[in-house]
Amino acid sequence: MIKNIAIVSLSSGILGEGFIRFEVEIGLRRLKEYGLNVRFMPNALKGLEYIKAHPEKRAQDLLQAFRDPSVDMILCAIGGDDTYRLLPYLFDNNELAGAVSNKIFLGFSDTTINHFMLHKAGVNSFYGQAFLPDICELSSDMHPYTRRYFEKLIATGTISEIVPSDVWYEERKKFSPDQMGIPTASHPNHGFELLQGAPVFSGKILGGCIDSMYDMFNGDRYADMPELCQRYGLFPEAEDWMGRILLLESSEEKMAPAQYKKALDYLKRTGVFSSVTGVIAGKPMDETYAQEYKELLAEVIDNPKLPVVFNLNIGHSMPRCIIPFGVDAIVDVEKQIIKFDV
Repeated sequence: MIKNIAIVSLSSGILGEGFIRFEVEIGLRRLKEYGLNVRFMPNALKGLEYIKAHPEKRAQDLLQAFRDPSVDMILCAIGGDDTYRLLPYLFDNNELAGAVSNKIFLGFSDTTINHFMLHKAGVNSFYGQAFLPDICELSSDMHPYTRRYFEKLIATGTISEIVPSDVWYEERKKFSPDQMGIPTASHPNHGFELLQGAPVFSGKILGGCIDSMYDMFNGDRYADMPELCQRYGLFPEAEDWMGRILLLESSEEKMAPAQYKKALDYLKRTGVFSSVTGVIAGKPMDETYAQEYKELLAEVIDNPKLPVVFNLNIGHSMPRCIIPFGVDAIVDVEKQIIKFDV
């Protein structure tokens, strides 16, 4: 059972800004109601400008959290867009490999890059939720589906299975004190959707936000990101993807179909689609471009036998489950369940 949580800001430093403090208080209250001891790592609350300017301090916080034997779980504050800048401070002298220990690491979005860092260091991690977007949800409580998986993780230290949510929620447009207790509109959800291939397949899951993976190969956002990711071998070689399942989900930027295709093309050139046993894809936020994404997955993969499942409640579309990386999983679309060997 999880008792002690350390919160880190590995991408954006928004957690330390005064205008967000009311949300932080909501999240802290909810965590304390679970009986959890929460502490912010030394630099996590230093704000947007400081965090942006000091990737070495972000790396320092992560290493310290892993080294601290009293920390059971490392929870990311939120995503962002430049956590790749931690690479030299985590890998130049094998700092991450020397610090990692058997504890939970949970985050999503730009944290995809951190998940690949941990994979490279031989550490399993958990994808799908973060402190500000989930624990600090402005509705009167966390979304029930989201809460169920968070509670399962802190109670057992793992996730044994996931099933679809009955509903999905529209994107929240305003984040201000007057939104406290106000839910966003919800709609019926239609479960896991098999686009092609066999309805049952297995493998260890790895992946994350396709926007972040796109930036690993394309320097439009940060010119030095592809070179740094290549220098440190961050994206696994095709051989490492053998027998795995690729997870893809898209961000709040609602990537245009042309760019989504470009991202898939980058991935295809790595050989990942020739290696994996299947692809699972999250529901896009507000279901924007859902049909276009489904068509592009089939078009670019160009292998009707490779299973592709769409509409998982993972990533940026609310609510969110939690997916463990690095453990054996069985995807069964007929039974609408993904089971993990834990």
